[in-house]
Amino acid sequence: MIQVQVKRKSADNPSIVSFRVTGHAMYDEPGKDIVCSAVSAVTVGTVNAIEALTGVEPAAESRSGYLHVRIPEQGVAPQTGERIQLLLEGMVVMLRSIEESYGSYINVQTSYTEGG
Repeated sequence: MIQVQVKRKSADNPSIVSFRVTGHAMYDEPGKDIVCSAVSAVTVGTVNAIEALTGVEPAAESRSGYLHVRIPEQGVAPQTGERIQLLLEGMVVMLRSIEESYGSYINVQTSYTEGG
């Protein structure tokens, strides 16, 4: 199963500060696994969109079955930060849509860095 952990600042300030994707869907054999492909396309596509559309490069670590992305909190103009958050919220909507259809293969959770 794929586990997606979206970390937000707090309940009062729900800005996404990072997200982590771990595991494999095991929906089908490698190369034919549509759930794994969809999650990869959505998450990696979001990181690429953030870089291409805002010029901000999130800190990212990836390997097979693992992606951890941290959004810079310092040195980002407020308007740019809003664009990044919009892209990240779009990612969450897409991942939740995948979860609705393939809930046995993906789980999306949210946590807070501060007293959430």
